[in-house]
Amino acid sequence: MANSSTKMAEKTSSEATNSGRALSVRGSVVDIWFEDRLPSIYTILKAGEEGQIAIEVQSQLSRNCVRGIALTPSQGLARGMPVTDTGAPLKVPVGQGILSRMFNVFGQPIDHQPPPENVEWRSVHQPPPPLGRRSTKSEIFETGIKLIDVLVPLERGGKAGLFGGAGVGKTVLLTEMIHNMVGHHQGVSIFCGIGERCREGEELYSGMKAAGVLPNMAMIFGQMNEPPGSRFRVGHTALTMAEYFRDDEQRDVLLLIDNIFRFIQAGMEVSGLMGQMPSRLGYQPTMGTELAQLEERISNTDTGAITSIQAVYVPADDLTDPAAVHTFSHLSASIVLSRKRASEGLFPAIDPLQSNSKMAGPGIVGERHYTLAQEIRRTLAQYEELKDIIAMLGLEQLSLEDRRIVERARQLERFLTQPFFTTEQFSGIKGKLVGLEEALDGCERILQDEFKDYPEQAFYMIGGIEEVKNKS
Repeated sequence: MANSSTKMAEKTSSEATNSGRALSVRGSVVDIWFEDRLPSIYTILKAGEEGQIAIEVQSQLSRNCVRGIALTPSQGLARGMPVTDTGAPLKVPVGQGILSRMFNVFGQPIDHQPPPENVEWRSVHQPPPPLGRRSTKSEIFETGIKLIDVLVPLERGGKAGLFGGAGVGKTVLLTEMIHNMVGHHQGVSIFCGIGERCREGEELYSGMKAAGVLPNMAMIFGQMNEPPGSRFRVGHTALTMAEYFRDDEQRDVLLLIDNIFRFIQAGMEVSGLMGQMPSRLGYQPTMGTELAQLEERISNTDTGAITSIQAVYVPADDLTDPAAVHTFSHLSASIVLSRKRASEGLFPAIDPLQSNSKMAGPGIVGERHYTLAQEIRRTLAQYEELKDIIAMLGLEQLSLEDRRIVERARQLERFLTQPFFTTEQFSGIKGKLVGLEEALDGCERILQDEFKDYPEQAFYMIGGIEEVKNKS
């Protein structure tokens, strides 16, 4: 018995000191030789004088050699340098102590404050909840933004994507949703910045602090200047924190990811560095699997829900790009932002005809809401068809009925714009939060021609429909 315990102790000490040496260093890719025992996939290895270089094992090349990706800059790492096996995957802190704080991919605070207390460390590699634990009930998640609540209702515990090119307002829409959730969302908000600019992170932190919402919020950033391995893992870090609040504390979580395309892009860089053959348009062959491993963990269970809103950068505004197509398949709602609407000053610049939601059925939103949404879409689609005739022949050549459709559509377009709280300092217009019933009532009255004598400009950037009379 004593002999077996001695053997166990010897084995533990040899495992604790399992070390190797760097064979080759090619940017973020490091090949490491281990004499005794090969580390498992996803194990974190430490190198450098103070172990400041973290390497995640990605593949086992032979009986003695592994290939890893550095999660930190690999400057100073050279061939022959010792590398230590930590024997564990990447772990991050979870618990009440992470709220109102800002972290990097390792769960280290980046807000110049001491490390969080009363936390537990968990691996970022967790399986998705089994099907037996998932909730099958469909509920609407109100945002207070007219166009989204009326035409593209979001699902509580679902995933919504904000699709758009550069500079059309994805980040503004995300920050507005965080602001609006404070009032009637009693859960936790977790913001995950993947490939963000440090300016955006600082602005968001200051804005949330000023709005007083930090006590129920945690932020995790993998910034643009960090290695691809770090940006590739930061989404898993945020999800591990979100899962703690859903499963252990049984609270609803709002998870905001900006930007999921940067996650795919980081995976593409990691794949290229690892020497994998690229597939269509240079994307990694494993893109579908990598995205599914992240997205399938975001779900509605019997204990709580993780509702996720994800910004998706669309390269060159091309919605047929593989990154956009693969992301579409995971979402319950797709909000497409239009550069044309942004140039016309119609904010939020959401394209109502390209955006869609699986929640917009009569069985979920109710008969009245469904009928109204269909009527609004029909009116806007008819206006879109008439635009060519108007451009060539002028509005006067249209029939009386067509002219009424154009007037209704233009009033609806302007009524569905909304001043945001997060843009007050730029626009000078006070932000408005509009309830679903109020928004539906306004659209219904416009479609019934109640305001046909009012100028269309009176509908621009207002909250409820009653403001039209005051404005005109």
